[in-house]
Amino acid sequence: MCFLVPLTQAVATTIYRVCTKQNDSFVGRNLKTLELMLWGGSIMLVVDHLINGELLAWNPVELLTVGLPMSLVVTAIWAVYCFAKERKLALA
Repeated sequence: MCFLVPLTQAVATTIYRVCTKQNDSFVGRNLKTLELMLWGGSIMLVVDHLINGELLAWNPVELLTVGLPMSLVVTAIWAVYCFAKERKLALA
């Protein structure tokens, strides 16, 4: 059930992006990328859990020990990507 954390973050990110429409800010310009990363990863994890028969195995410890760190790493990678992209645009 580790996919629930990034899936929840993906839903929240989508709702935030749709409701705010802040395309001119640093975060707004790059939010779609985070959204796609989270949705893609969540879907892959659901498929993995489905294949392994773990889709309904409720384990709250897995949410904290696997799901949360996974979401934090994806968000950190996205942040590094955004800063690199913005720096490249600034230098161009």
